[in-house]
Amino acid sequence: TSIKGKDIMKSSSFASKLENIIFARRGLVITLFAAMTLFMGWSAFDLKIDAGFNKLVPMQHEYMQTFNKHKTDFGGANQVLVALTVKDGNIFTPEFFTALQKASDDIFFLPGVNRSRVSSLFTPDSRYNAVTEEGFEGGPIIPADFRPDADGIEQVRQNVLKSTHVGRLVANDFTGAMIKAELQEIDPTTGEKIDYVAVGHRLDEIRQKYQNGNLNLHVIGFAKVVTDMTDGAGRVLMFFALAFIITALMVYRFTRAFRITIVPLLCSVAAVIWQLGLLPLLGFGIDPMGILVPFLIFAIAVSHGVQMVSTIGAEIHEGVGHEQAARNSFRRLLAPGIIALASDTIGFLTIYLIDIRVIQEMAVTASLGVAVIILTNLVLLPVCMSYMRYGKNYRDNLHRRAEKSHVKWSKISRITQPKPAAVVICVAALLGIFGAWKGSEIKIGDMHQGIPELRQNSTYNLDSAVITKKFSVGVDVFSVFAETKADGCIDFAAMDEIDRMAWHLQNVPGVQSAVSMPGVVKISNAGWNEGALGWRTVPRSPSNLSQAISFIPQSTGLRNQDCSVMPIYLFTKDHKAETITRIVDAAKEYNAANPSELVKFTLAGNNVGVMAATNEEVDVSQFPILLYVFGAVILLCLITFRSIRATLCILIPLALVSLLGYALMAMLEIGLKVNTLPVVALGVGVGVDYGIYIYSRLESILKEGHSLRRAYEMTLDITGNGVILTGLTLGAGVATWIFSPLKFQADMGILLTFLFIVNMLGAIILLPALACWLLPKGAEQKQPATVDALCECD
Repeated sequence: TSIKGKDIMKSSSFASKLENIIFARRGLVITLFAAMTLFMGWSAFDLKIDAGFNKLVPMQHEYMQTFNKHKTDFGGANQVLVALTVKDGNIFTPEFFTALQKASDDIFFLPGVNRSRVSSLFTPDSRYNAVTEEGFEGGPIIPADFRPDADGIEQVRQNVLKSTHVGRLVANDFTGAMIKAELQEIDPTTGEKIDYVAVGHRLDEIRQKYQNGNLNLHVIGFAKVVTDMTDGAGRVLMFFALAFIITALMVYRFTRAFRITIVPLLCSVAAVIWQLGLLPLLGFGIDPMGILVPFLIFAIAVSHGVQMVSTIGAEIHEGVGHEQAARNSFRRLLAPGIIALASDTIGFLTIYLIDIRVIQEMAVTASLGVAVIILTNLVLLPVCMSYMRYGKNYRDNLHRRAEKSHVKWSKISRITQPKPAAVVICVAALLGIFGAWKGSEIKIGDMHQGIPELRQNSTYNLDSAVITKKFSVGVDVFSVFAETKADGCIDFAAMDEIDRMAWHLQNVPGVQSAVSMPGVVKISNAGWNEGALGWRTVPRSPSNLSQAISFIPQSTGLRNQDCSVMPIYLFTKDHKAETITRIVDAAKEYNAANPSELVKFTLAGNNVGVMAATNEEVDVSQFPILLYVFGAVILLCLITFRSIRATLCILIPLALVSLLGYALMAMLEIGLKVNTLPVVALGVGVGVDYGIYIYSRLESILKEGHSLRRAYEMTLDITGNGVILTGLTLGAGVATWIFSPLKFQADMGILLTFLFIVNMLGAIILLPALACWLLPKGAEQKQPATVDALCECD
């Protein structure tokens, strides 16, 4: 039965007017789009990688407010750690100290380094203190007149053993030494924003310079992470090319015509070019975390392009001419296409509510891309397709495919009968229960050691493992700031409270060691009393306290200038989500159980403190974002279909897939964090496309008076192949990401593959089953009974 007549007559006057305006000027439309694509392509050459440490953290979070308040006195979390190690023997050789001195100088002169916060055995802040018969003896570990000969190295060895730097600047087994440096967002030399990729490449050059013979050099830090991710992102182009080829082959298998295959692909590529070209024009760069957004836009564009091609094919199958087929398809898909893309846009925009700049930039980037798709795939594509000539072979292919598909669609359409529909709904309910149960186990933050954005066998994570193994302080530090009155370090009551808090936190599982002002004061006090362990306490007398802190300068980072702030440094075994949560909870519980007017303990500093703030922001944002996304989808569906029942048919499959997505993340130990939370939210916006296209077509056929089963069978004839092809094509395309050297890209590939395919299955299988039980009897007009109609639940 032809469905085009009444459907076209009922098209909105706005769509008809827009159709006439666009198709009456087809040549001008194509010329304008071609000119704009060339311009955007030229603009895209100005697009640069724009990475920043502050972009990855919620700067308005209370932890970050505290962190920034004390950043000047105690430094930031944007550090570079360089460990020079030996393969055999120990560090006390002339070759090692010569290399260490040169490497320290190279790190000191890195662009963007805060040179007042560079530490190594060769910097002035590396000192030792020893107890002698005359009292304390101290000085730099490596004296100014040091020579790398036997006597000089022996003196350094003795000084190292007298210092507290074993496990900190010197490896516990004396097989390595550490160089620490802090990077600034603005290069103090040039006054411009630091180029993290350039810094990372300089670190690679330093590695190559010193990693030879018996020496190894290990580098970790944010700059190195950005560089490794950016270099790995270069391979993303290879995966994009592979995804493009897979998409092209599957679309060609669907269309059986090269010209009809290439047009939607070129329109989708044009959408990506426009998106990339708009970013520099608006003053944006692209962050390594958002490098995959353009490929997601390509996937969405292909999805809508296939729907347009499928609908045009259905018109051609009905015998309509090529231009009229394009016109009819434009008119039919304009409303559902805009609604679907509006849902995508809202899905992207809601993640802008997360107060983390890199996510907000991803939201803007993706929203621009979706806005462009409305033009390239809903306007340019049908105009281009209107010039296509469909020969007899193409029409014969359509007929053969329709005949082959009819049996398949006839079987699938049985889902609209009460009993099969009930079975499908029951299975979906069980899956929903499983998804809710398993999804509740998802963790906020990192699930593994090292940097989860990179593979466990990556150079960075291997370097991180070496440093963690050889040095007691590890690479993960959480700091609690003890704020008290001026000269609080000579007040016993204040020092005692800080000492008790430090002791409490040091015994939290996951804390490797703790360093605080009272802890060092105890050692100093014992030193003033011939090293007797009985004197390793915090002295009560202000004069004794003053004496004990006399050898603890501000440069140690244990106090600020007036001793009103003294941080407690916790060196953690890792930065897993549960470790961070335990420490934060322990600090908050202690504060609540031991209120004090003298000392105020505030969170948090250093890299684990920043992670804690980020994890809490993600935790707080995840459910509101999903509520906003689903709320927007509900509103758009209600406006479009004006039916709560229709809205439920589209919404329930989306909710089920979201639950199953959380369950998948929990099963694969993928934490919910900055780079995965957007994918979960976007899955709803992208997944609704299938449901909207299918239901809008189903509704239009039901209004012609067909039974639900017959209407759904006809819907599948028109959109079924397109929806299935889209789901499988997009799933196959992003599945190639699983083999990426970047772990976060592989995780996104797994999640997107799952979301694309399962959302497609939900729209094909669960939506019609829900329609059987939710749509009222009489949803279709009364028609003479047919064999199909007698089988319907209606």
